[in-house]
Amino acid sequence: MKQINKTVIIAGYQCNNRCIFCINYDKREIRMPSFSEVKEQIRNARNNDSTYLEIIGGEPTARPDIISLIKYAKDLKFETIMIATNGRMMAYEDFARTILKAGLNSIAFSIHGHTAKLHDSLTQAPGSFDQLNKGVQNVQKIIKELGLNVLIGSNTTIVKQNYKFLPKIGEHIFKLGLFNAEYIFVDPTYGGAFDDFDKLVPKISDAAPFIHKCLDIGKKHRIVHWDVRYVPLCYFQDYLGQISELKEVVNFHTEQIAPDFYNPDSEKGRQLIGRAKTLKCQGCKLFDQCEGIWKEYLRRLGDSELKKVI
Repeated sequence: MKQINKTVIIAGYQCNNRCIFCINYDKREIRMPSFSEVKEQIRNARNNDSTYLEIIGGEPTARPDIISLIKYAKDLKFETIMIATNGRMMAYEDFARTILKAGLNSIAFSIHGHTAKLHDSLTQAPGSFDQLNKGVQNVQKIIKELGLNVLIGSNTTIVKQNYKFLPKIGEHIFKLGLFNAEYIFVDPTYGGAFDDFDKLVPKISDAAPFIHKCLDIGKKHRIVHWDVRYVPLCYFQDYLGQISELKEVVNFHTEQIAPDFYNPDSEKGRQLIGRAKTLKCQGCKLFDQCEGIWKEYLRRLGDSELKKVI
């Protein structure tokens, strides 16, 4: 199967949430790229045979020109035009309708808790949970009204504060009608989880049983994409069909464009820069498939939890 050429554009680090674990927590003062700069990035991506465009942040809907950028991508005939969003702007029905009509056809909502108390404590934005849920409902309503073909799903960052609630978070996501869910073990390479590692980063051995129960929801309902990301495979040998990276390296070649860096191959870059395996991993039957665990995690907590699969 031919890989899909995917371009991920970080269109600025500004955001109306202040998630305590955000990897870009310290980057909010970096200048937001101009409309013409992002248009050029989108145009160059299409000229280089990219068919999948993902615009992220920060919060992409914080850009006043986001709808115009979506329209531009549609005019260039990208097959997939996606944003990852905290969903708050989608609570305004006129905005949600306009951006969907402009050509947005894939949305990943960031859902970090099953209650307002948990979600809002992580986003540090009171009311964000209620706005998010309203945003999801608005999008679902508009898709149905207009007969649009739009894939909607969710991202959940796994941290100390929410890992024990992952089964409940998964049930909440399922009840919302989102069947394209991803559960992401927090990245402590830099940003919020680097600065506050002890407060935010759980031990993989502690979190794994709760992640398993959450993934079991996807198994039970035979959901195609109900996956976990950034975990060592030794704790997930019975869930290999629900590991995002194992699918990603087969299906995508991804470039990432940001205001402060360019990564021409995200799949390879992640393995070279962010994650690692140790001598303890040698001889594991999953060694060649596994990307290991975050290097910063190993630096802080060591590899004593890792267990060779024979």
